[in-house]
Amino acid sequence: MGTLLIVSTPIGNLDDITIRAIKTLFSADAILCEDTRRTGLLIQELIHRYGEQFDASPEWKPELVSYYDEIEEKRLPEVVQRLLSGEKLALVSDAGTPLISDPGFRLVRECVKRDIKVESVPGPSAVLAALTSSGLPADKFLFLGYPPEKQSQRIKLFENILHMNEFVSASYILYSAPHKLQSTLTDMVSTLGDIEIVVARELTKVHEEIWKGSVIQAAEKFKEAKGEFVLLFRV
Repeated sequence: MGTLLIVSTPIGNLDDITIRAIKTLFSADAILCEDTRRTGLLIQELIHRYGEQFDASPEWKPELVSYYDEIEEKRLPEVVQRLLSGEKLALVSDAGTPLISDPGFRLVRECVKRDIKVESVPGPSAVLAALTSSGLPADKFLFLGYPPEKQSQRIKLFENILHMNEFVSASYILYSAPHKLQSTLTDMVSTLGDIEIVVARELTKVHEEIWKGSVIQAAEKFKEAKGEFVLLFRV
């Protein structure tokens, strides 16, 4: 029986890679990844920096297997069979911790069902990086992923947050793609009011920004949104 290794990779700063993650990626029989080109570049850089230290030849090229949302269900039987045959497979996302708004849940669920060992190699996470630098209480928080595509469903989500907050007071965290930021902020104002929020952008990168202000101010500040955003707030 093999092992599925859930490997966290840097969200921007390559120095955030862990020693355990490097060892795992260098020793895996194959690496399941959202984008083989992106992961290939990461592996090349890791070999350049750490190959000699971890006995990885500059010519070594790991087997990279495409594993993204649209093909996860189709590829699942093949991956499970490889694990059952004794292989050690690493799962990575484009950046950060796999499964957090990224593919992999179905595979982990199937492994648990079949008693295939699943091992997590923890590391970078945009959720935790944003929360711990936001200034908001971190004792209780709820990560909501990306807001729904439809406006009616987004509004329903924010209305439900108001109801939930009557029972448990927590910090709420959302991801937002740049082209969805304005519509998300507009719906927040219409349901939650012009509350104070924290906007984290380009975390761990050169132009990292942690901004605090009201929702309306955020809409003006990030009118021309660039990069990936994390929104944090309390109600």
